[in-house]
Amino acid sequence: MTDLPSSADVIAAHDAALGAPPVAGDANDLRGWIAANHFHNRSLWAHEDLARRTQAPDAEIVANKRAIDRHNQARNDAIERIDEVLLSALGLVDPATLASALPRATAAPGARLNSETAGSMLDRISILGLKIAAMREQSRRTDVDDAHRGMCGERLQRLVQQRADLGACYDELLADARAGRAYFKVYRQFKMYNDPRLNPALVAEAG
Repeated sequence: MTDLPSSADVIAAHDAALGAPPVAGDANDLRGWIAANHFHNRSLWAHEDLARRTQAPDAEIVANKRAIDRHNQARNDAIERIDEVLLSALGLVDPATLASALPRATAAPGARLNSETAGSMLDRISILGLKIAAMREQSRRTDVDDAHRGMCGERLQRLVQQRADLGACYDELLADARAGRAYFKVYRQFKMYNDPRLNPALVAEAG
């Protein structure tokens, strides 16, 4: 079976990436898709901050909102690719159906279905990494009072614990999947608002 990254591997890669400017890179394997997901989460975070400005020209806010849509779609696409690669490596999906809208699971009888996919868990770990970095920065500010730094320090500890707990759940899911005790599925996102065939407002514009 392909060597799959542990939560510790993923967290280390996420944190290392935060120490450098965001680079999209090529996603052609599991670690590449994990990095792509993290890149799009970083980009989303930056544009979400900018979109909340109150003194910027409307055109800039519109550009931020459209960038948010693009990165959110790409983020979700990366989650699906992560799930596909993991399920293939674990032997939990029919290869002939993997690219379809409804990939067929091949789990052992009696295995429990995990409600959250491993890709979704890694996405949440990525977002928690961003929250941790931002809260750590807040806890070290010198232009605020002790109360602000103390509050942020307490929140930082909670976020670190939350990421560690989620990482342990991801590791447990992979271990159970390897042992035939659990499985998950690829769930297509079907983002209707980005599809000109399905978004009523875009359909009306085209008509």
